[in-house]
Amino acid sequence: MGRNLGACTPQLCKKMGNSYAGQLKTTRFEEVLHNSIEASLRSSNVVPRPVFSQLYLEAEQQLSSLEAGNKVDNEEEEEEEEEAEESSESSSPPIIYQMKPPPEGCCTTDGFCQAGKDLRLVSVSNEQIEVPSGFLLVGAKSPNLPDHLLVCAVDKRFLPDDHGRNALLGFSGNCVGCGKKGFCYFTEFSNHINLKLTTQPKKQKHLKYYLVRNAQGTLTKGSAICWKGAEFRSQQPSSSTCSNTLSQPSENTGSSGTVMEPALATHPIIQAGMHPMAPDHLPTTACLPVYNGKDSSQQHSVKSNVSSVARPSVLGTLTNPGPPKKRHKGWSPESPSSNEAWNLQANPPVTNRNKNDGGGGGVSCLPHAALAGPVSSPVVASGEPVSVPDNLLKIYKAKPVIFKGHGNFPYLCGNLNDVIVSPLLSTCYKNAQSLSRAYEQYGASAIQPISEEMQLLLTVYYLVQLASDQVPLIEDLEQIFMRSWRESHLSEIRQYQQAIPQAFPQVPGPIAPVTSAQLPWLAGLAASSCNDSVHIIECNYSLAEGISEMFKMLIEGKLVKTNYVVIICTCRNRTIDSCIAVTGKYQARILSESMLSPAEYQKEVSYELVTGKVEALGAFFSTLCPDGDVDVLLDKFYQENRAHISSSLSALATKPTAADVTGTAVCTSYNLERHQIRPFQLAVAQKLLSHVCSIADSSTQNLDLGSFEKVDFLICVPPSEVTYQQTLFHLWHSGVLLELGLEKEHLTKQRVEQYVVKLDAEAQTKFKAFLQNSMQNPHTLFVLIHDHAHWDLVSAVHSLYPSQSDPAMGLVDRLLNCREVKEAPNIVTLHVTSFPYALQTQHTRISPYNEIHWPSLYNNGADLYHENKKYYGLSEFIDSTLSGHSLPLLRYDSSFEAMVMALGKRFPRLHSAVIRTFVLVQHYSAAMMAVCGLSQMKNYTTVETLEITQNLINSSRQCPSGHGLMVVLRIPCIPLAAVAYERLNHVRERLALEDHFEIILGNPNSGISIGKHFLEQLKIWQKIEDAEWRPQTYLELEGLPCILIFSGMDPQGESLPRSLRYCDLRLINSSCLVRTALEQELGLAAYFVSSEIPVEKAVAVNDVLESDPEKLSSTDNEDEETVTEGSASENRSPVKRERSGSHDSAASSTSSKTSSTAFCSETSPPMVTAGEVGKSPHQVLSSSTEESVNKTERQRLKVDKDSKLSAKTTQASITSSSPSPFSSSCPSSAPTHSSFVLQASQCSMTKASQQPPIVYLPKLVYDIVTSADSTGLPKSSSLLPYHSVLWASSFRPLMSKMMTCTEQSLYYRQWTVPKPIHMDYNNRNEGRMDTFHPRRLLLSGPPQIGKTGAYLQFLSILSRMLIRLTEVDVYDEEEINTDLKEETEQYRHQPGDAWPDLETFRKMPFDYIIHDPKYEDASLVCSRVQKTSCGDRSANRKQEDLYMRRQTTRMRLSKYAAYNTYHHCEQCHQYMGFNPRYQLYESTLHAFAFSYSMLGEEIQLHFIIPKSKEHHFVFSHPGRQLESMRLPLVTDKSQDYIKSPTFTPTTGRHEHGLFNLYHAMDGANHLHVLVVKEYEMAIYKKYWPNHIMLVLPSIFNSAGVGAAHFLIKELSYHNLELERNRQEELGIKPQDIWPFIVISDDSCVMWNTIEIDCSGDRKSEYTWTERNISLKQILQHIETTPNITHYALIGMRKWSSKTKSGEIKEPFSCCHVHDFVMLNVDLTQNVQYNQNRFMCDDVDFNLRAHSAGLLICRFNRFSVMKKQIAVGGQRSFHIKSKVSDNPVSIAPAQYICAPDSKHTFLAAPAQLLLEKYLQYHSHRFFPLSLKNYSHPVLSVDCYLNLGSQIAVCYVSSRPHSLNISCSDMIFSGLLLYLCDSFVVASFLKKFHFLKGATLCVICQDRNSLRQTVVRLELEDEWQFRLRDEFQTANAKEDKPLFFLTGRHI
Repeated sequence: MGRNLGACTPQLCKKMGNSYAGQLKTTRFEEVLHNSIEASLRSSNVVPRPVFSQLYLEAEQQLSSLEAGNKVDNEEEEEEEEEAEESSESSSPPIIYQMKPPPEGCCTTDGFCQAGKDLRLVSVSNEQIEVPSGFLLVGAKSPNLPDHLLVCAVDKRFLPDDHGRNALLGFSGNCVGCGKKGFCYFTEFSNHINLKLTTQPKKQKHLKYYLVRNAQGTLTKGSAICWKGAEFRSQQPSSSTCSNTLSQPSENTGSSGTVMEPALATHPIIQAGMHPMAPDHLPTTACLPVYNGKDSSQQHSVKSNVSSVARPSVLGTLTNPGPPKKRHKGWSPESPSSNEAWNLQANPPVTNRNKNDGGGGGVSCLPHAALAGPVSSPVVASGEPVSVPDNLLKIYKAKPVIFKGHGNFPYLCGNLNDVIVSPLLSTCYKNAQSLSRAYEQYGASAIQPISEEMQLLLTVYYLVQLASDQVPLIEDLEQIFMRSWRESHLSEIRQYQQAIPQAFPQVPGPIAPVTSAQLPWLAGLAASSCNDSVHIIECNYSLAEGISEMFKMLIEGKLVKTNYVVIICTCRNRTIDSCIAVTGKYQARILSESMLSPAEYQKEVSYELVTGKVEALGAFFSTLCPDGDVDVLLDKFYQENRAHISSSLSALATKPTAADVTGTAVCTSYNLERHQIRPFQLAVAQKLLSHVCSIADSSTQNLDLGSFEKVDFLICVPPSEVTYQQTLFHLWHSGVLLELGLEKEHLTKQRVEQYVVKLDAEAQTKFKAFLQNSMQNPHTLFVLIHDHAHWDLVSAVHSLYPSQSDPAMGLVDRLLNCREVKEAPNIVTLHVTSFPYALQTQHTRISPYNEIHWPSLYNNGADLYHENKKYYGLSEFIDSTLSGHSLPLLRYDSSFEAMVMALGKRFPRLHSAVIRTFVLVQHYSAAMMAVCGLSQMKNYTTVETLEITQNLINSSRQCPSGHGLMVVLRIPCIPLAAVAYERLNHVRERLALEDHFEIILGNPNSGISIGKHFLEQLKIWQKIEDAEWRPQTYLELEGLPCILIFSGMDPQGESLPRSLRYCDLRLINSSCLVRTALEQELGLAAYFVSSEIPVEKAVAVNDVLESDPEKLSSTDNEDEETVTEGSASENRSPVKRERSGSHDSAASSTSSKTSSTAFCSETSPPMVTAGEVGKSPHQVLSSSTEESVNKTERQRLKVDKDSKLSAKTTQASITSSSPSPFSSSCPSSAPTHSSFVLQASQCSMTKASQQPPIVYLPKLVYDIVTSADSTGLPKSSSLLPYHSVLWASSFRPLMSKMMTCTEQSLYYRQWTVPKPIHMDYNNRNEGRMDTFHPRRLLLSGPPQIGKTGAYLQFLSILSRMLIRLTEVDVYDEEEINTDLKEETEQYRHQPGDAWPDLETFRKMPFDYIIHDPKYEDASLVCSRVQKTSCGDRSANRKQEDLYMRRQTTRMRLSKYAAYNTYHHCEQCHQYMGFNPRYQLYESTLHAFAFSYSMLGEEIQLHFIIPKSKEHHFVFSHPGRQLESMRLPLVTDKSQDYIKSPTFTPTTGRHEHGLFNLYHAMDGANHLHVLVVKEYEMAIYKKYWPNHIMLVLPSIFNSAGVGAAHFLIKELSYHNLELERNRQEELGIKPQDIWPFIVISDDSCVMWNTIEIDCSGDRKSEYTWTERNISLKQILQHIETTPNITHYALIGMRKWSSKTKSGEIKEPFSCCHVHDFVMLNVDLTQNVQYNQNRFMCDDVDFNLRAHSAGLLICRFNRFSVMKKQIAVGGQRSFHIKSKVSDNPVSIAPAQYICAPDSKHTFLAAPAQLLLEKYLQYHSHRFFPLSLKNYSHPVLSVDCYLNLGSQIAVCYVSSRPHSLNISCSDMIFSGLLLYLCDSFVVASFLKKFHFLKGATLCVICQDRNSLRQTVVRLELEDEWQFRLRDEFQTANAKEDKPLFFLTGRHI
């Protein structure tokens, strides 16, 4: 039936919340609902559109493909068909679509948008189109432009995927022409792009193709958009409803109303469906679903509607006023107008039943306790009551469990305590019927859900195939329903597909359904084959008679063999009532016990123990023993053997110590593993770190790593004393506390305890202190680690109820989810668990991106991490049970299970846990007695228990030091564990075994207590001298022979030692079938095995063939047989041992473990040479003796036969063993003939550590764990993941073995929901993302794999990284050429002077020599004749970039540092313009032009000025034109701001440049301008939105730093003039305007000052200290210099750690300044930076400024630190060939070539090629100058770097310039670079040159080269040759530079 809006259930609407308003939920189901409702709200139809049929347009596919018939699916026909459709005749005349008239004055041209921008693909294909994230470019077809596509940007959520699915209804798009954004309706958008349609605009019709860029970057037509159903739109059938063929298409495309099917339109009542269903889950096919005014139902659904008109109405009349057309807030799906429909239910009791039964949502075997109550609610029942017989339990010996099925369930009255009623099954049925809708998107909507009859029949089939010892699982049933539905679904789809070739095929109807009349007969037929284990009762009137009959049969004993009774009543209106009673005693017991919560389970057991109900069990055991009571036997044995045993034991007890003293034989294998980091732990720690970094790097600003200086932490563990001590132990030995600087060297235990909190009642105090600490230390990053995080997920609200027995429950929620933790920006929470499933629900707080899964240790068999240990976890244990492996590690004990089952029937009132515990304790007691010689007791134990006990007792005797094995006996129920402990202790004491093994009661709430004898042994083994020492963790029990009774409902993270050999889990609560519970029990056995088995020295004496068969079956064989996977697998024999079908070890060859050799101390299995180590003894024998396979086979069979024989003779061998159980040797074990003699100790602990433990499970659990589905996934993995979550739906897809951890996480996140008791239950928001906590991580990994070590390592590397983040590599180099400095007669300033004295400073000579270490490879500048040779200044220089070889040191960033874009802290958020609460800062682009005569043209610059910085500028009033940058006055005195504007030229460093000066300026107001190239403007603006940018003209895109300096200076001078003019009008003198600017490098990171103490003799004695200060202090200090306007340049030293006191003795120097310069633009008006320069432009400028008579002052007390930045700057210039794209490096020698040659041209500026060539190869031009420092090269008006081995002498040709005296200097060369008119012939004739000196003239072109030679009369003194002309290797269009060289005559 068509499910329209009115038919939506109230539950659904509640679940939807605000979905109708556009909020999508995650599951597909809710998406469907949301979209359908939204569509109906938007539609103008009177009848709302159907919700669940025709989903996302693709459900139309089935029918439309039929209608298509034999049409060819191609573009042209599709378009023709559309046109045909639009003009086709219809049952009502079409309404012409009225297009809205376009706004006046807008463009209406086809192919252009209304703003007049061209949208045609051919026009915009090469343009760069900005596409917002999440949008795609698509091509739209306009009917008026058939040959063109129009380019549009559309949100991809509204487009379909590759299968034509998942397109959201609606539209969201942008216009790529004018950039207008936010079109929400396709109608509106089609108007804007001038589609000019005559029909209703539809995106499916007009958006045709995806657009993609090809290899050339051109936008081209891509694949067609896959609109399923759009090709052949579904059309409306004509009125011949019942005809067998589909009618010809006829469609009403234009009308907004709908044409109802006549057969239905006449009926006001919408009829119920064909298949009977629960009323709130109506089928989806009964009414013709109306879709967009068209109808796309299928033929058989039409038939079914007509045939079902006679059915009584379930819904009543549908009065629907319809929703408003737009989404108004006032109307919601819950409002009365939409609710009326479902308030008129015709059958109220039915509805109530559904509501009540579904309340539990119970899909697991663990319903909420409230659901398990025995009494049915009166509302649920109907009909006459059924009386439960009084003595039912007494007579039948079991409580039947009745599962409600379909329909009404009768009242029960009478003895209600003897029966249990559960709604689990009916909930499952209902879920299975509702769920086909979630799958509608996968196919035709007409497919029915499974009918009730079919569900019941499938249930009967399932019960029939269950074995007598199996218990039904709801999960199994759900999967059966799912598969059944899917198969019928697929068959229908196939039938559709096969029908396509026919022109008008008949659509097949569904497969004939099971009718209610056939059901009892079919069910009976199915049950007839099962030997009466399933009994069918058919009732004629009501279920009550069937239930009464069942009770009667139970009392009469007629159902003894029957496990399940299915009661069916089919009389009620062709619908069925049913229920299923579980009458099998075993099944009923398991199911009823599974309904108890853990607390109720403990309560029940305690009650049985306290009230003495168990005494009957004890009495029964005592009757079993042939010689009377076991205790009598024990006492008798005790009396008889006391004297004998005490003497032999005293010798034994002293054996280990005596041996130790004499030094004869001590076991060397003992070593307690201390903390060590394994490779994969390090890998996980690094993964954790990278996740934390990615949180910090995301734009959400949730974690500011840059603001933290150190790491602190708190580890929360469950309230288990052992786990707590174990974590303390790991923490202590890891050294993390010292590494994090949290503690000093001498750690005390009390200090370590501060960092670990046990989540018990006292936890609050420690946690509060932690929170307090985090608030007080905002610069510390606190990591809150929640270990074993799946424990206690109870909601804090629920834990307040008194029903909770444990006060600690709900503590995790109260503490870790509190508001303080959630909001603290410096707390990161890390949940660590092996079982993360409960934290991966639909309401989880952890983002899927914040999950870290333990990496796989192996990939395709390759070891990814070089480990010396192999991990054995659940999958390895399961693998061992597969055929072809060595002995299975997982086993069950069939004898034990059989006895438990028999006793269960005998004692029906006792809980099975009590029975199992008593039986197992009895078996252990009997086994101990049997081992001690009471051979008659062997019949009262099982082979498995006997094997465990033998190996335990004998283990310590096989090792000279007494090391033994550990056996873990898991008893979850604490009272039962106490009973078992007392009993076993008593038996051990009676048998005088106290010194052979210890029995330890492991209780989570208390520590470990062991006897004095064993305590002393442990101290000796672990070399502990502390008298007070006690073991506090199980790990410290390494080597102790013991039974550890491990109690507590759940393990809480306790680790077990390597000496663990057996893990006895036979008593775990097997009814608790939940994945987490099962896996954590099995996780106890998880184990690391040394994969390098030590090579023992084995001596081959003779052939082993005659070896005694008894030896092969000795107890210890198994130790060798369970080989370590992968350790020696390549050595294995190809012949595998045959395996018995069962893994019940009683039936397999392992039962041979009880032969008499077990009691011999010296037994040693035959070992072979090293190469054979790792094979099982059987394989060792076969492969070491015979090459031939046949012989090998014989040998193997013989071995197997022997071991089976010995199994049969077990009893005999025990009986015949010697009376004293501890005789020192046994005849059978003495090597009577040649064998392999093993020269090594047989320490059983060593063997135990080389193989994983053996695990014994209950049969029920064993079956679940070892059975797998078709993909190989263990059944346990598909169980409900945790007891406080539910499946979101029964119809979920199956999990697969191939799923990765991430995929499993996503599966659980989609398919599980928390119960109300779960702490995440209330974590729901309408916006899904808000529910994730941004600073919460989840680390999951298998149990015992080393997660603790990994997270401790993570803390360590996180701390190191934070320190590294607060450190920086700065250049640390000594000044160069200090030995060449002229020593002046006297220091002109005193060391303590704060400012230079102008007069004194004028007298100081200028130091021409460069001292900056970055110019170590630059030419020396000579100021006089060098008296001494400078030596080889670059002896070991290579010719590549110096960068990597420069010396750096790591410095901690101070609070006054400059930062790059990675720094965000609270203070500088506003400064940076990244405030998440506001939009990115708006900024405006301003052009600024000024003329400059030297360039001969006007310079056009652009400023980008953020709104927040506009106050620094002056704008014209009417047009807001930029007029000038405000400048302060020289006389201004303010501490609040910096007067000098700072300019920072930068390239390639948008991320790494240090432009954040907020902290460096100490928050002071300052003007900072970034000078960027035009092509980098956008990226700099993105990273620095709140900085002012000066954008250089595009002609400077490939220029060097000289161009930036040149323009900064020229712009600043021009601005100074403008400001002088502006302020002159305000009465201010021009000379009062501040003339200084700062030019700073983008790598200046910190600034230092030297403080000098001159308290001693002023001349010679002073002390100095250096400290970091703010740039604000330095600049304000310099700006207050007296007479500052007389200085042209002011700079400071480059910092070095090696600064000598001599360098700062003189506080001021007159020398070169670099990197950070204050420039007086007024004084330097006539001295320009050379705009062509790439390198050394500052040296060039300094020399020219000095020669112009300007003062250059360096403040030596200030220094700047420069950070090493590996990207950008000069390194961004790459010189490569212009021809090929091949990035081959080109040697500098190729940078120049002869003119007109065929040399490869380079893609680089000519000036750069020139400078690089001269730097490396200038000796070719100046051969005489090489290392000839006394005869430098004369360089006129410029400084060019000629390399470190050539010295230059700079002279200026300007008149009145200051030059050095050159009269006595003879030069070895002359360099004339682009010389201007000031250079004349007479000027050059003043200088003297060596004979053979060389000349190099450099000009812009060949013509000016000749003119220069003529003008300067160079040919008078210099000789030129034609071949001495060169050019830079540039193409003509790149304007190469030309050189001419000549020799001095």
